[in-house]
Amino acid sequence: MKNKFISAYQEQKNYVEKCLKEIAEKHTLKAIATLGMESMNYSLLACGKRIRPILCLQSADLYHISNEAILPYASALEMIHTYSLIHDDLPAMDDDDLRRGKPTNHKVYGEAIAILAGDGLLNLAYEIMLNDLLHGYTDGKLKAVHYIAKAAGIHGMVAGQVLDLQMENQRCDADLLKKIHRNKTGELLKASILAGVLVGGASEEDCYYWEQYADHLGLVFQITDDMLDVIGNVELMGKNTGMDSKKNTYPQLFGLEKSVELAKCNANSALCCLEKIEKDTYFFEELINQLLERER
Repeated sequence: MKNKFISAYQEQKNYVEKCLKEIAEKHTLKAIATLGMESMNYSLLACGKRIRPILCLQSADLYHISNEAILPYASALEMIHTYSLIHDDLPAMDDDDLRRGKPTNHKVYGEAIAILAGDGLLNLAYEIMLNDLLHGYTDGKLKAVHYIAKAAGIHGMVAGQVLDLQMENQRCDADLLKKIHRNKTGELLKASILAGVLVGGASEEDCYYWEQYADHLGLVFQITDDMLDVIGNVELMGKNTGMDSKKNTYPQLFGLEKSVELAKCNANSALCCLEKIEKDTYFFEELINQLLERER
């Protein structure tokens, strides 16, 4: 099962990388401000995990939607994620200088261009999705765009980032920490799965269990990410460790041992949700297992 998962993940990752490069080349040819486009491409085409577009591709496939048909939404999700990383790394926020094994965007292009590159990626994401919607409307596509927009904005990722910044150098309780992580990380991961599910016309019952699964997936992802900031290997991760000392994290609040328990508890809950969905969900099951075993 593990080898099957790794093979499927790598195949989809290669597909995503190829398509993102093609999209970048297409829009570079049309670019008015070439420096802005260069900055956008610098971060977008850096080698990341691509977990969000892959989740979108895999969930859509379960409902008989081809990679080509769901690609506008999968690529948009990666653009939104990349914009958030560019802005997150800025001196006004996390002030980081390494991302995906390379100097962060503002270290190469300056803060002003980095901000505009993030803005450009965010807007290009919606342009690509809406262009697909205009050329082949379905209710499912419209719902997917709305779901992604809500997850990326003030009711999701942006809200989580605001709360995270507000609580710097302050201790928060377990409920607030979960709220921060569910919004900052979990909502866009959830949208990645639900976009594929919604375009595929899944039932309300299926959508409910996918949302529950994604909630737990997001927490497993963030808890293990918090742990890697403490014990991770910089070269393997492609970003600096020890950067969360001012922030509230699961290891800071609960310690490493309890954090492991919480990750496993959420992993088990996620797997229970998948049992309610009458599809071959092996990929999503194994993803949970792989997150628990993330490389240090």
